[in-house]
Amino acid sequence: MATPSADSHDLIRVQGARENNLKDVNIELPKRRLTVFTGVSGSGKSSLVFGTIAAESQRLINETYSTFVQGFMPSLNRADYDVLEGITPAIVVDQERMGANARSTVGTVTDANAMLRVLFSRLGSPYIGPPTAFSFNVPTRKASGVMSTEKAGGKIEKNVVRQAIYLGGMCAECEGRGTISDLDLTEIVDESKSLVDGAILVPGYTADGWMVAPYKEVVPPDVPVKDLTEAQRHDLLYGETRKVKVEKINITYEGLIPKIRKSIFSKDVDSLQPHIRAFVERAAVFAACPKCDGTRLNESARSSTIKGINIADVCAMQISDAAEWIRSIDDPGVAPLVANLLHLFDSFVEIGLGYLSLDRPSGSLSGGEAQRTKMIRHLGSALTDVTYVFDEPTIGLHPHDIQRMNKLLLSLRDKGNTVLVVEHKPETIAIADHVVDLGPEAGTAGGSVCFEGTVKGLRKSGTLTGLHLDHRARLKEAVRAASGTIEIRGANTHNLQDVDVDVPLGVLCVVTGVAGSGKSSLIHGSLAKGRGAAETDVVVIDQSAIKGSRRSNPATYTGLLEPIRKAFAKANGVKPALFSSNSEGACESCNGNGMIYTELSFMETVATVCEDCGGKRFQADVLELRFGGLNIAEVLDLPVAEAHTFFADGDAKTPAAAAILGRMEDVGLGYLKLGQALNTLSGGERQRLKLAMHLSDKAGVFVLDEPTSGLHLADVDNLLGLLDRLVDSGKSVIVIEHHQAVMAHADWIIDLGPGAGHDGGTVVFEGTPADLVADRSTVTGEHLAEYVAG
Repeated sequence: MATPSADSHDLIRVQGARENNLKDVNIELPKRRLTVFTGVSGSGKSSLVFGTIAAESQRLINETYSTFVQGFMPSLNRADYDVLEGITPAIVVDQERMGANARSTVGTVTDANAMLRVLFSRLGSPYIGPPTAFSFNVPTRKASGVMSTEKAGGKIEKNVVRQAIYLGGMCAECEGRGTISDLDLTEIVDESKSLVDGAILVPGYTADGWMVAPYKEVVPPDVPVKDLTEAQRHDLLYGETRKVKVEKINITYEGLIPKIRKSIFSKDVDSLQPHIRAFVERAAVFAACPKCDGTRLNESARSSTIKGINIADVCAMQISDAAEWIRSIDDPGVAPLVANLLHLFDSFVEIGLGYLSLDRPSGSLSGGEAQRTKMIRHLGSALTDVTYVFDEPTIGLHPHDIQRMNKLLLSLRDKGNTVLVVEHKPETIAIADHVVDLGPEAGTAGGSVCFEGTVKGLRKSGTLTGLHLDHRARLKEAVRAASGTIEIRGANTHNLQDVDVDVPLGVLCVVTGVAGSGKSSLIHGSLAKGRGAAETDVVVIDQSAIKGSRRSNPATYTGLLEPIRKAFAKANGVKPALFSSNSEGACESCNGNGMIYTELSFMETVATVCEDCGGKRFQADVLELRFGGLNIAEVLDLPVAEAHTFFADGDAKTPAAAAILGRMEDVGLGYLKLGQALNTLSGGERQRLKLAMHLSDKAGVFVLDEPTSGLHLADVDNLLGLLDRLVDSGKSVIVIEHHQAVMAHADWIIDLGPGAGHDGGTVVFEGTPADLVADRSTVTGEHLAEYVAG
């Protein structure tokens, strides 16, 4: 019998892919197999997997919905390619952190809270109401008045309602946030000074500025705040809204505290400018709500229990413990609900997140934890023949946990799905059925397929990835001696169990341990905050996203554009503002965007290159002005390495620009174009860009959170060289890391564990990498010993 033609569609074909730096890439990917995409950072992996295959799959699916529904969905532009055949519906599991909404927890984002609310509304004793009575997002409401109900024939039935109660579980004191904030007045007002001397310490409130002017009309401006009368002090800080005259102009006056609460403290901290964010973190004092003990729930919701446990207790449990509690519930009336909850909790444990609790704020999850939390809803899915796309699923994972992640990827494949993984770790590359290696280098020197085939073939291919696949870092023959220590005593943040540890200074110290063992709690919770707040001596460079629009680029973010604009202005005798695409020099047709964006209501937005400036973003007369033989658009199109050479010597010598570019090159970003949009950078590139900005800081202690994220095997050696240079220049470098190459290169290792959650939180080893390998008493020691022996 002839094979049906339907069975012949076993490949995903991509031809002529040109998204970002891809150079007419042609590949054929086997369906229902695990394909790993590798290559140096910036080689085009994400452009091919996410920007072309996944994006086009999602765009085509969206087009099957009605135009009304499409109006509520994100509009996706068509990827730049010639042919794309055989794609199946794509499910993208990326490493973006979850939104830091104050009301969002692990329980709400996984629907665990929704199921628990139904469970307690059915079995809770005493019975207090429907599921909403257990929700910290729903307040209890009382209503009185006339309720109208429309009946058949257009008749209206009216009933008088008195004190009708609609139950919710929200704590009224903290409005379901679990914390209450107060303001530290000493950080807002210097009471020893008068208004004219700068008593108000809020950013932007300068003594002679317009923001302070209304207050000078209400209270004596030359009297120190501490000497004001009680009424005057109250008026300055808490005065009611009213009109006052300032230089014959009517201005709205409002007390300083309510004014800054609305204008500064009500905003998302992450969206604020760095100097304002620093002020907010100094001035705002957060504490657990005394009325609900931080549970977010009112007393009524906490009074209802199942087997002596209320819903807040379940949410505070480690999920592995919550799973055991759920197993003890045997009631046929809620059997399907219990089965669903048990499957969800067991999935958490299976994926290595059993140490989390449901009340953990989702914004506090690391990139790796967020990605694995998103994976959970797919583990028991009945869907097959879909394409799962993962972005470095091993980020944040200890070598011990990577084995578990590999099993999950293989189980998704074995259900009949196509699994596409962007990855650098050799442990995950090793399990691939098919490998696509992009390169040969980054940026404009990348974007080509260097190898396509099996892992065995990759090893023999001679590509950068093939050469480094079996590369092993060696233990140091001699380690540096510490010049001092930072003492941490009684650390008990999250799962830490009164940890006492001495963190050495003047050396490369690596803090490691399985995911959830307490590394971040120890370093970010105790060292960075405790010491940094007092001495401003610690610079923390984490994985958080860089805020920026499509107008932002490495030149604007690092401050590089400022010396470049001044150099252009001085050479041409004009104003610096002409060389900004956000200011006077911007092309008037596209407002400095370089593209014209046409909104077509419910259809996708059309982006076309601006005809006037040809996408260069500047006015024609500005582009005629040159410096060192190049105009401003040509300079912004240079890769960092070329720009560094350009500004370091010759006619265009600009030391301030060369210094910044040198730091960017040091962290391995030599391939980035100065004008590349920030929202196109990967997580690893963002972190290294932040590191480049801080390299010139005078701080003595640098804390890096998994700096190998997004780094190719070949780039890890460059990172180790940079860390060595930092230490040799007199800095202390503390790295939270799982990569064995970084551990082997350390002078001192602090290993936390032995497990995760309440099974962790203690220091299980302190010493040199050689001692850890010889000792082999911890999980980390076992894996490091295998690594250096291989």
